[in-house]
Amino acid sequence: MSHSHLMPAYARQAVTFSHGEGAWLWDEHGKRYLDAVAGIAVTNLGHSHPAITAAISEQAGQLLHCSNLYGIRWQERLGERLCQLAGMDSVFFCNSGSEANETALKLARLHATRKQVRAPQILVMENSFHGRTLATLAATGNPAVHHGFFPLMPGFIRVPYDDIAAVQAAAQEHPGIVAVLVEPVQGEGGVRVAGSDYLQALRTLADEQDWLLMIDEVQTGMGRTGRWFGFQHAGIQPDVITLAKGLGNGFPIGACLASGKAHGLMMPGHHGSTFGGNPLACRVGYKVVELMEQDSIIPQAERSGQRLLDTLQEVLVELPGVVAVRGHGLLVGIELDRPCKELVARALGDEQLLISVTRDKVIRLLPALNCTAAELDEIALRVIRLVQGWSQRQYGLIGSIAEDACLA
Repeated sequence: MSHSHLMPAYARQAVTFSHGEGAWLWDEHGKRYLDAVAGIAVTNLGHSHPAITAAISEQAGQLLHCSNLYGIRWQERLGERLCQLAGMDSVFFCNSGSEANETALKLARLHATRKQVRAPQILVMENSFHGRTLATLAATGNPAVHHGFFPLMPGFIRVPYDDIAAVQAAAQEHPGIVAVLVEPVQGEGGVRVAGSDYLQALRTLADEQDWLLMIDEVQTGMGRTGRWFGFQHAGIQPDVITLAKGLGNGFPIGACLASGKAHGLMMPGHHGSTFGGNPLACRVGYKVVELMEQDSIIPQAERSGQRLLDTLQEVLVELPGVVAVRGHGLLVGIELDRPCKELVARALGDEQLLISVTRDKVIRLLPALNCTAAELDEIALRVIRLVQGWSQRQYGLIGSIAEDACLA
């Protein structure tokens, strides 16, 4: 195509995929690629899962949409199941992670109204990512995505991530804080994992200060970290949880869950969504949950993630230019000492591998949660070759990787 009418909002790679199956994708010329991104933590159960395909097909022949002016049985069923899994009381369905976080921010404002706080503020973290709407953009702690959109929406206070002393200092300095919004792992922020003690301390402080503790699980939720939700590793209970991505395995759906003092804040007229929670989206979401339970995906993701992380750490941490290899479940980051965005294209061309690079210097891996051991071995081997090649080019090293560098 010589000219595209699409807005150039994306720096697209020079490949177009025609179909996929499990952890694999095929381009228009029949070339096969191994997907270590899963649509950025979306296709957690792989591409073209037959049970999800069947659910979409059957529901499409029954009822796609009827609006939220009427009862939607699949919405009720999915809402009940998610609340059971997360220990929450109520849920609002929408279409994306940004919309889920917008709902959370509105809950924080409603909490402020109840507390009669006229100039409420929400505590957010440096290097965070919560979306690209004007409100979620203002909540996001990445200056690079702010450019061109000033003035940012007011009402946010930003502090360093995983630093409870900074949160405590902000609490003393800003009496108008009504909520804290935090990711258990900063995926877009470079795969930075919050300590359990940090999340536990946030829960304690939120209780003391009468804040809402709002956990952004858009990327970490639905099994990505080896639990249904990332906060569960810390043994805490949030007031608000936001979900999207893996909930629909590729079909657009988002959710904002509330409990405790956040439950009951939302009343008719406070919020809405034309498409959110339609019968098709919620049936797909329900099927995803059903399959994850049926196939024991959560423990599999925990085991697979640890094996992948151990293998990459063992081989890569000694290479010049590799700063760290870290992760949680099947969310793994390889931090290099200089920008490496060119590795996305190189991985496609040299290794037929899909990866992403975030924060300029961090290779991010997000394979499907149900990848086989052999597929994870292959991801590890291709990533090791890619990073060693990068290190050789940057530092002029000579050598090759052992072909048997794979998961134990």
